[in-house]
Parts: sequence; structure tokens; C-alpha cells
Amino acid sequence: MSCPECFQGSVHDGEPRGKVIKLHGLDTYATEPADGRAPRGIIVIVPDAFGWEFVNNRILADHYADKGDYKVYLPDFMLGHSASLSMLQSVRGFTSGSLLYKPYYIVMALSGFIPFRYHNRFGRSWPIVESFFRQLRTDGAEGAALPVGVAGFCWGGKHAVLLAQTSETAVDGRRPLIDAAFTGHPSRLALPADIAALTRPVSFAIPEKDNQVSPEQAAMIRGIVEALPAEAKGEVVVYEDCAHGFCVRADLKFKDSEVARQAAEAEDQCIAWFNAKLGLAA
Repeated sequence: MSCPECFQGSVHDGEPRGKVIKLHGLDTYATEPADGRAPRGIIVIVPDAFGWEFVNNRILADHYADKGDYKVYLPDFMLGHSASLSMLQSVRGFTSGSLLYKPYYIVMALSGFIPFRYHNRFGRSWPIVESFFRQLRTDGAEGAALPVGVAGFCWGGKHAVLLAQTSETAVDGRRPLIDAAFTGHPSRLALPADIAALTRPVSFAIPEKDNQVSPEQAAMIRGIVEALPAEAKGEVVVYEDCAHGFCVRADLKFKDSEVARQAAEAEDQCIAWFNAKLGLAA
């Protein structure tokens, strides 16, 4: 398995408060500020492997709505083929279980991993993601009137980065599909090519112990995005002692733990970035 860490982590407690709608052809979890204030912009989440129904992703969407006064959409870009939560247990057993049961956990992990990779390979998922953003951006009721940001995690990180390459994804040759992007521990980036092609600003939250982006690669990304023209200049924040998946699947059992604290900081990084780059900073 190329990325066991993509299928590890904790399930969070909580009850998402948004609603499920059909938006631009996709089932979508939609949430707005809880206090009834009018949304100032739109954030679309392109999630990790566990997809749009994963409680962690829906709670994160609620947090973004409340912290930044955003309308947040979490679409089913995987068309019903997200990773099963049983993968969390299978991969945990595969990586840390006893030798006696390792063969069992390997088989169970692969039985989930192989279908996920088949159904959600980039060549299949990218047209779905790109089409959604194109329809959103040309919707006169929303995307044409409000600024649009994308937040991509793990599997979704690659999509968020490519959405920020507006030379390939312009709307009517005038407007980009997105105004700004945020990505937490993105997977399967082509480095440095994916970063050098950015024309919209991207904020990266990279864990120090990431298995997908090494410290040396994080430094390379920082050097590239900080040297881009002003309209595309980005940032890289490295979170010490954190591992891949911490933005979404950190263990929050102990709220004052270092990883829980840094997961909350990554949420704030995302909101501060969008507030600034979508023209909404106070």
C-alpha cells in the first residue's frame, strides 16, 4: 500500500448540523454560519479518502462556516466510492498489530484500498471536480457573485492545487475557477511541476512527519510559492511532530494535546488565508 497514513486516524465526536442537497449534479453536504449571518463567500472542500459522508469532514465544514462566515460545500466527488471507515481498523492492524494477525489485516486493507484507487484515480476524478467548479463559478446566483475558495485534503489536495492553475481552468477566458486555495497534507503532487504552474494563491499546511511531502520538498514548495507574482504568492506552514492526515483525522480525545492544538491552528490558518485572499479580511 503506497500510503497507509492516508487511511489512518481517529473519528471525531459531534453531530454535523448542515443539510444534504443536490448541487451541480452531485450529492453535497452544505452548511452555513450557525448564527444566521449571510455568507461572505464560498468554500468547497475536496476531502480526504473517507469522502463527503465522513463525520470529521462534515464537522470541519461546519467549523469553516462558523469561523469565517462562509457557505461551505462538501460534494461527493467520489460518486459513492469513498474509503470505508473499516479501513481505519484494517490499516491500524496492518501497521501496528501482532505478526500473527498481520496477513489478515493486509488482506482487509488491500480489499478496501484497491477499489478506492480504481474508482478515484486522478484521471477519473479530475473531470468531476473541474466540472463542479465550472458550474459553480458560472452560476449567477452564487459563484458569479461570491468569491470562491477550495480546501483540499490528502486525496483532495492534488485537485486543489490544480484548480489553482488557472491557465488550464479559466471560465470564459476571463475568471479563474477559484480565487484562492488551501491544502492540508496533499498527496501525489508532481513536484516541482504542480507548484511552478500555480497562478492563484495557495496556502499549504504540511506536517513535519508527512510521508507524502518531505521537509526538503516543503522547503522547495515554500521557495517557489513565495517567489511567485503577487497575485499567486502563497505560503507554507509546517506543523512540528504532526503526521499525514492531522488536519482531518487528528486524535482529539485530549483537547490540550499538541496534535489537537495544531489541528485547530491549521483550521485557523485556512480561515485567515481565505479572509485575506478572498478580500474579506477585516
